[in-house]
Amino acid sequence: MCKLLTVLPDLPPSGRGELLKGDAHQGGFDYNRCMKPQKYFLPIFLILTTLACSFNNAVEPAPASPSPKPANTSTSPAATETFTSAPTFTETSTPAPTDTPTLTPIPTVESLKAQVSADKLSCRYGPGAEYLYLYALNKTANIKLIGRTDANNWVWVDGTNKCWVNAKFIEVAGDPKSLPIVYPGIAKLPISPYYPGPGWAKATRDGNKVQVTWEAVPISPGKYADEFMHQYIIEVWRCEGGQILFETLGTNFPFITVENDESGCSIPSHGRVFVQEKHGYGGPIEIPWPIQ
Repeated sequence: MCKLLTVLPDLPPSGRGELLKGDAHQGGFDYNRCMKPQKYFLPIFLILTTLACSFNNAVEPAPASPSPKPANTSTSPAATETFTSAPTFTETSTPAPTDTPTLTPIPTVESLKAQVSADKLSCRYGPGAEYLYLYALNKTANIKLIGRTDANNWVWVDGTNKCWVNAKFIEVAGDPKSLPIVYPGIAKLPISPYYPGPGWAKATRDGNKVQVTWEAVPISPGKYADEFMHQYIIEVWRCEGGQILFETLGTNFPFITVENDESGCSIPSHGRVFVQEKHGYGGPIEIPWPIQ
């Protein structure tokens, strides 16, 4: 093993150089002899270190790469996740329920008291202005009402000769609609001893208009009660505004037009024709009413 030579401090600089060269002193020779091998030691050490590092890198196993998954050989299609959109709710305003008026039945009474408010009030054979005149009632006359029609404002007056008046011209102690319905039905028109009613009648419709025709029945001039009397009376139950209205029409011709008959009533419209003369009525003949 080489021993390191300690350079003496008292040697002159030239001597130091000589010792380093190793040709004048035994110590210098030994120094040079020991240093010569060491100048190869550093490169060898570096090479060995590099090889060791390379060897470590070579032998360190590389991280295992994930094995590839086997291919899916199933022939069934891949499940597809389907998203269904939530239903869209549209806010709609709900109208408040409309109260349907309920008609409360009016209790029926046998009769009502009334007083005439017109100066002279005609009392007629039938419930309308076209029927024959029977007699007149004076203003403030007290009368007793015992019935009404099914669909207009005429009321039946009690007495020896029962007759009909318009309720607009009397003051009634109560509701006339509480009276029993007597026409058509209980109350009858006087029958003519001379003339029958028409043998036939027919009707056609044009929208809400209904044209009615019937068999003509001529009467003699002496059978007219007055110049205003009509030879034929047509009773019509027609629909208007969802209600059946009773209407009487008069004419001297074997035809007439009902101007307005609508749909929407609970019972069908209908009508009939009478022959009128001063002693009473012939007929009636029912009108085959056309459907709306």
